[in-house]
Amino acid sequence: VEAVHLIADGKAPRIPQPKEGATYEGIQKKENAEISWDQPAAALHNWIRGHDKVPGAWATIDGQVVTFYGSSLLDASVPAGQELAIKGASRPGLVTKNGLVIFGNDGKMVLVRNLQFEDGKMIPASKYFSADETTALELTEEEKKMAEDIR
Repeated sequence: VEAVHLIADGKAPRIPQPKEGATYEGIQKKENAEISWDQPAAALHNWIRGHDKVPGAWATIDGQVVTFYGSSLLDASVPAGQELAIKGASRPGLVTKNGLVIFGNDGKMVLVRNLQFEDGKMIPASKYFSADETTALELTEEEKKMAEDIR
């Protein structure tokens, strides 16, 4: 109550916060969010998670910047998947049915669920190798009839 009265009367002490020990970090920039691969899996996960959504932790894959989103630590046996070379990584990642598995320098794994390309296109990491494929929708005779009825 006394503090409230001091503020209301304009008599509360004003002590400027010292700059030393301040924890404010400036706005993160994309160029500072590149993934450093010589770290344990937990540090990779924290780096990706800490930069999720802005600015987004990134690495170079096939000559283009790819941003990683939605990481989680993976505590299981190494899943089956298609290898994906990542610039700077000591071991290739694995594109699996659940996402992209990356490896820390401790041999442990991190699962990344989504990837975003430089053009802004975001895909599930599990669809990395099928991202360029387009499939045509083919209707059965019954579905064609239903589509015609709807029109």
